Amino acid sequence: MFENLSDRFEKAFQRIRGEATISEANIGETTKEIRRALVDADVNYSVAKRFANRVKEQALGQEVLTAIKPGQLLVKITQKELADFMGSSHSELNIKGKPAVILMSGLQGSGKTTHSAKLALHLRTKMGKRPLLVACDVYRPAAIDQLEVMAKRVGADVFTQREQKDPVEIAQAAMRHARSHGNDVVIVDTAGRLAVDEEMMDEIARIKAAVTPSETLFVVDAMTGQDAVRTAQAFHDRIAFDGVILTKMDGDTRGGAALSIREETGKPVKFIGTGEKPEALEAFHPDRMAQRILGMGDVVTLVEKAQEQFDQESAKKLQKKIRKNNFDFEDFLEQVQQVKKMGNVKDLLAMVPGMGKALRDVDIDDDAFKHIEAIIHSMTPDERKNPDVLNGSRKGRIAKGSGTSVQEVNQLIKQFGEMKKMMKTMSGGGRRGMSGMMSRTGMPGGMRAPR
Repeated sequence: MFENLSDRFEKAFQRIRGEATISEANIGETTKEIRRALVDADVNYSVAKRFANRVKEQALGQEVLTAIKPGQLLVKITQKELADFMGSSHSELNIKGKPAVILMSGLQGSGKTTHSAKLALHLRTKMGKRPLLVACDVYRPAAIDQLEVMAKRVGADVFTQREQKDPVEIAQAAMRHARSHGNDVVIVDTAGRLAVDEEMMDEIARIKAAVTPSETLFVVDAMTGQDAVRTAQAFHDRIAFDGVILTKMDGDTRGGAALSIREETGKPVKFIGTGEKPEALEAFHPDRMAQRILGMGDVVTLVEKAQEQFDQESAKKLQKKIRKNNFDFEDFLEQVQQVKKMGNVKDLLAMVPGMGKALRDVDIDDDAFKHIEAIIHSMTPDERKNPDVLNGSRKGRIAKGSGTSVQEVNQLIKQFGEMKKMMKTMSGGGRRGMSGMMSRTGMPGGMRAPR
C-alpha cells in the first residue's frame, strides 16, 4: 500500500535535507517533486497542485528552529497536510434509529457484498450490535447465495426473498423482520452495475427513500484510481452518500482514490478493506495513514489489533505459566493463532516505525506459520504438554503426520526450548515476553518457520 508514493516523498524530502534554511527556491523544487509524486499516484493534477501549494505556504510561513532541520520540519508539515487532505480525523458511523439502517452502494465488482458482511462482523464484534444483512441485489446470479454464505461466516442474520423481484419491497419487508426479531442494525446490500446508469440510480434512490438510512456508504475499488473518484462523485450527486469504503487497499494500488475522495466529494473515507478475510476491515484514520505514507509506521493501529486478540485474563494465566516454566506447545499454538488473526504478517511488521522500507523487497509468506502448526497438530495432547517425552519414534510419527522431516521437528523443538528459557528470564513475561520475541525475529515466540 502506497509503496511507490512513499518512495517518491522520500526523494522529495532529500532535496532539502542538506539545506540550512528553507527558501523560496529550495522549497519550490521540493514541493514540485511532491506534486509529481501525487500525480503519479493518480491524484488529479489540480488537486495535487493545491496540496503542494499548501505545503509550500506552510513551510515558508514557519521559522526553522535550531533544534529542527528543514527536512524534519517539511516532513512534519507534509504529514499534517496529508492528514487534513484525507479528512483530518476518523469519521464514525452514524448509527441511529430502531433499527438503524446502513445502505450500501457501488458498482458491480467493487466488493460491496463482501464488505457488507465485513461491516456486519465489525458491528457485531466491536460494537455489540445484532446486524441483519439484506439481499436486495435481484439481478446478479448467485448474489443472494453469496450474501448467505458471507453472513454465516461472520455470524450475522440474513434476510432474503428469492421470489420477490422488487428490491424496495424486499428492503421494507426486511425492516419489519428486523423490528420483530430484535436486529438493531439493518445493512442493505443493493445491486451494482458495470457502469453508472439512470436505472441503477433510480432504483437505489427509491430504496433510500423507502428505508431512510442513517448511513449511506459508497463502496469503491481503490485500484481504479481517479475513476473511483469520478464514480464516487456521480453517486454522491444522485444519492448523497455519507462516507466511503475503499476496498483492495492491500493490492497494487497507487493510492490516488484514498488521497482524493475527501477533497473531491467532501465525504470521508470511513473504512478500508485490507484483505480477503472477513476481519480485514480497518477504520480509516487520516492521521495514521499519513504516517504510513511517510514511512513513520502506525503503532497505534498495531496496538489496537493486538488488544483485540489478547485478552487480559488469558495474558495473566499465560504469565503465571511462564513464571512456573509450564509454558508448553499448547500455549504456543494458541499464541500463533492469535497473531494470525491480527492480519498479514508483513503488513503488521510494516506498522513498526522504520520497518516498512526495510521489508519492501522481503517476501514474507502469509502462511509462514503453517509448518509450525502442522507439526504441533501432529503431536498428541500429552506430547504438547510434556515435550520431554518426544523420542525418536515419536518424532518420526510427527514428521510423517505433518508432512515435514525429523530434522524440521527437531529444529522446532530446539528453538522452542531456547525460547522457553529466554521467556522465563525476561522481565514482564506473558504478553510482553511474547511481543519481545516477535520483535526479535518477526515470528511469534522467536520461532522461525521450519522451511
